[in-house]
Amino acid sequence: MKVRDIARFFSGFFRSQTLKRGPRIAALGGGTGLPVLLRGLKKYTSNITAIVTVADDGGSSGRLRGEFGILPPGDIRNCLVALSETESLTEKLFNYRFGQGKGLAGHSLGNLLITAMVDITGDFQTAIQEISNVLNVCGQVVPSTLDHVTLNAELVDGTHMFGQSRIAKVDTPIKRVFLTPANCRAVPDAAAAIKRADLILLGPGSLFTSVLPNLLVPEISLAVKQTRAVKCYICNIMTQPGETSGFKASDHLAAIYNHMGEGWLDYIIINNKKIAPVRLVKYAREGAEPVAVDLRTLQRMGVKVWRGDLLNEQELVRHDPEKLALAVLSLIR
Repeated sequence: MKVRDIARFFSGFFRSQTLKRGPRIAALGGGTGLPVLLRGLKKYTSNITAIVTVADDGGSSGRLRGEFGILPPGDIRNCLVALSETESLTEKLFNYRFGQGKGLAGHSLGNLLITAMVDITGDFQTAIQEISNVLNVCGQVVPSTLDHVTLNAELVDGTHMFGQSRIAKVDTPIKRVFLTPANCRAVPDAAAAIKRADLILLGPGSLFTSVLPNLLVPEISLAVKQTRAVKCYICNIMTQPGETSGFKASDHLAAIYNHMGEGWLDYIIINNKKIAPVRLVKYAREGAEPVAVDLRTLQRMGVKVWRGDLLNEQELVRHDPEKLALAVLSLIR
């Protein structure tokens, strides 16, 4: 073995030992928001459990769910990629989307691999674990429930809608969301990770269709409220057209409290870095705007407010993984 290879081995060994001593974190969410957080956290701890919603019914995930009767793999796939050791290459491979081919067009390769692994192992959770081993995932990725749930919404005008993909496109304010069946069971690993965690993180991500669906699993919500861990909601930087149009930071928090009761969250994390107007033009055309920070209202709601620069300086207005990881870790240091 060459000296360079020996040095690389010991460097990796000591890094892995350091990560094993990191804080125990349970991060709940889905969509594109949760993977951003995970990319930053994996540099500081390997004691990460990503608890992912399985209410998705659109796109490739929805098709596979309908055709094969499996849980939607898309959000799980994104989190596996985010926590993988060779993220850049894995991301290109797992997110490769077929542009043509009968039955293939629109599917991502990662979704198909998860589907194949479910068929091989006969179990969705086992399939995730096997793929995690192949990708050398830092931490673990688990669905919030293994039940086939449907996300439902009641709008403020009394209209009822069902299906995550339809609810995400509403243009009428959402009054509440709920799952059917309502008595769905939590994955034991998810509930256990919450109970032993030092830090519970909600978001970032779509409030009604990514964050809340996890909390609608009764055992998950009970575990989150009962744990003595520090609990934090990571507020989105931008509003989401339809789903959270016009929402201030306190409106996001109020929606969570309306579904779970008040007074159990410790922190809300908010970006206060000003966004260049030129970067907001595209969002304004879509009906999105920066989430306004109403500090006094938040303080009256009983949460501590962490504010700072969390902005990714790229074209899209998103959280920066490194900045966000350091912000949440500061809550327990």
